[in-house]
Amino acid sequence: MKTFVLAILLMAAAWAAGPVKLENSKVRVTEVSYEPGVPRARFVRQHDQVIVFLDDCKYQRTDSQSGEKTIRERKSGDVIWHDKGEDAPVLVNVGSKAYRTLMIEILK
Repeated sequence: MKTFVLAILLMAAAWAAGPVKLENSKVRVTEVSYEPGVPRARFVRQHDQVIVFLDDCKYQRTDSQSGEKTIRERKSGDVIWHDKGEDAPVLVNVGSKAYRTLMIEILK
């Protein structure tokens, strides 16, 4: 059990949410860094989110339902939307260097 808990904590730390860049009653903007080869743990999104990619990247996404693994590539400046309550699957940076995103959570 201790090993399982430690693994979850390490996975959560892998996508180290960095400094909060802006926070008010409407939005929270956080810079997130993804290290190569380190999984980001699965979670459920607590708010609507806009993700802005700050760096070019390549990552593996594991579908939470089917287990299917797909590779996705994003360019610096790409923007994607996620709905509140949406499953955030396990992601692994398969590139050779860390990449960063801005996670903009819509609080209201």
